Amino acid sequence: MNLTIKVLIGMSLGIIVGLIINIGGFNSEGSFVQVYLTDGVFYAVGKMFVNALKMLVVPLVFFSLLCGVCGIGDINSLGRVGGKSFVLYLMTTALAITVALTLASAVGIGQGMEQTADADFTPPPTTPIADVFVNIIPTNPVQSMANGEMLPLIFFTILLGVCVLKLGESATGKVLRASEIGNDVMMKMVNIVMAVAPYAVFALLARSMAQLGLDLLVELVSYVVVLVGALLFHLFVVLMIVLKLFSGLNPLTFLRKMRNVQVFAFSTASSNATIPVTLRTVTQRLGVNNSVGSFTVPFGATINMDGTAIMQGVVTVFVANVYGVDLGLAGYVTVILMAVLASIGTAGVPGVGLVMLSMVFNQVGLPVEGIALIIGVDRLMDMIRTAVNVTGDAAVSCIVAKSEDELDPAIYNDPQAGIRDPHPDAPLPHNPHHGVSHQSEAQ
Repeated sequence: MNLTIKVLIGMSLGIIVGLIINIGGFNSEGSFVQVYLTDGVFYAVGKMFVNALKMLVVPLVFFSLLCGVCGIGDINSLGRVGGKSFVLYLMTTALAITVALTLASAVGIGQGMEQTADADFTPPPTTPIADVFVNIIPTNPVQSMANGEMLPLIFFTILLGVCVLKLGESATGKVLRASEIGNDVMMKMVNIVMAVAPYAVFALLARSMAQLGLDLLVELVSYVVVLVGALLFHLFVVLMIVLKLFSGLNPLTFLRKMRNVQVFAFSTASSNATIPVTLRTVTQRLGVNNSVGSFTVPFGATINMDGTAIMQGVVTVFVANVYGVDLGLAGYVTVILMAVLASIGTAGVPGVGLVMLSMVFNQVGLPVEGIALIIGVDRLMDMIRTAVNVTGDAAVSCIVAKSEDELDPAIYNDPQAGIRDPHPDAPLPHNPHHGVSHQSEAQ
């Protein structure tokens, strides 16, 4: 039984156990189950696993990205990879929110629903768009790493890699070898953490289901159905059409190999925490050269918010209908632009969608208190939209790699590629393109 099957079993059992605890009323305040199981064992196991994943993110992104920049070996190639990634991420985000607005408007969710009088939501402070771009350049890169700030970390690492390339081939070779060793060490650490993944996924989902249950879903069934429908449509239709159109790759093969990543994203509700799993799948299962994947995956986890953009579109229409506000065409265009811009520089962590949503509401004149109508189910919806986010990251990675001739079709089409024994001592599979560009191989 491979790791993917174990994780899927853990996910299924976690959902079943959590719903039994919730429906049976075993999770009441102060009960033995609530104190020692859901907020005890489940919380501790799940939190330690998420912390372990987050522990890996900064060193993994640093070594892998530095390895990727030096491996590309050409500043012009780096510029092309970055430019293509940025345009594709913004394009998929714009498509996502357009789909959401169209579907939500067609269904007319929220019409006839009474406003909740005691709804109360205080939005977190939002960052001005100018400061988002200013903060990309860190005043202290070590502090940015300590805080887990992705954009400053990416900027500093790319700048470091470019400067290494400027020093010439001798310096590049030494730094590349060192960064490859560091990257291999971090990937071995990912293997160790992944060995406990099935049990951690069980704990995470059992606790979430025990706390959420199905009551809130029943109250907001129309909102939940439309949002989930929009998310699944974007994942299985829009992203797969984009993948096929721009790369010619088989979408079914892609989806089969992405199941593991989607389960982890669903469990953690954090694109950043899923970076180690996404990066390993993209490079070892989908055949993307590490020089491309190490750039596009952390970059996408930071600026690609397809799932969050869909949520913003659906919630905007929902709250506008509940409060009787007519947004009009100009309002919808504003929502699309705001969602795309707000996705840049927004951290890939749980709950960040609410911060972005308050920015959109303020811009189009909707009452921010309306967010309280959906906040009860947002955690569960956040889990689903994170799975959509990481799928978009991987799809764009494959498209960019294919356009740069940095994707190995043999690995992509091999159903067994990258599958390893989940035991932490299992050897790393050999990727002939790992950390080395085609250009350097020819030399």
